[in-house]
Amino acid sequence: MREHLHTALSLATSGVPVLPLRAGKVPFGNCCECARNACGGRPNMKMAGPCRCLRPCHAWAAATTNPDVLTSRAWTFAWVQASAVAYHPGGAGLTVVDLDDADAVAWARESLPPTRTVPTTRGEHWIYLGAMRSANAVRPGVDIKSLMQYARWLGNGTGAMAPLPDAVRALIEREETTPARGEVVSSSPGRATWDARVATGCRHTEKYVRTGLARGLAMVRSRAESGAASQAFGVAQFLAKQHAPCPGPCGLDALGQEVIAAAVSVGVPEPYAARAVGNGLNTDAGRAA
Repeated sequence: MREHLHTALSLATSGVPVLPLRAGKVPFGNCCECARNACGGRPNMKMAGPCRCLRPCHAWAAATTNPDVLTSRAWTFAWVQASAVAYHPGGAGLTVVDLDDADAVAWARESLPPTRTVPTTRGEHWIYLGAMRSANAVRPGVDIKSLMQYARWLGNGTGAMAPLPDAVRALIEREETTPARGEVVSSSPGRATWDARVATGCRHTEKYVRTGLARGLAMVRSRAESGAASQAFGVAQFLAKQHAPCPGPCGLDALGQEVIAAAVSVGVPEPYAARAVGNGLNTDAGRAA
């Protein structure tokens, strides 16, 4: 407790909003009054609300630089159980490019300007001066953590912080997941749909494939407010992993077209959806097409 609280207070003094993390590197769950966002949410969340909870509820939105809050009785239970300290990059005017594996690190070294680097368990955090919208899976093994996300504190790292470059901002294209008023979004005519006849080398039954696809499409369509393209990437990545052991072909390209259509149906621009799904399908080398 003393170690994590000392770290948190030190960061807060430097103007970095912090919060405790429990086992599993995740925030503490909301209290009874805040469960299922019944309180309306923290004022600085996407949907501003009236929450005045004294506990560290609402994950990143509870991050604070106030030492009185950090040392308060309401936060003591969390510090006693805390396994790590997290910070809110956007609240400190920062952006963390989270590189999750060696391939992602190699890509960053070739594509992004050098900046402060912090080693992680599997990769690196690259930290830039400047805040932007957060998003997961902007490319294989790469997440952007800034506004509306937290990052685990792993130390000061090395190197001078560079200004947030356009190359990082470009990783998140504007995702119009709510169509403009009066605008109708539909899939392109003639888009391929999956058929068992093209999956002559698939080890799965037709029912298994169709059930998994239906669940994935439902997940994409449920993100009509935001995040549909990121969800499409995740669904495509899951499909690729499921079919990786198959000798092929499995008709993954047709499955991908259906995922693209689902993303487009909730307002994602088709080029963006196609790129997200393509990246997801090609995550695993040697996939069964």
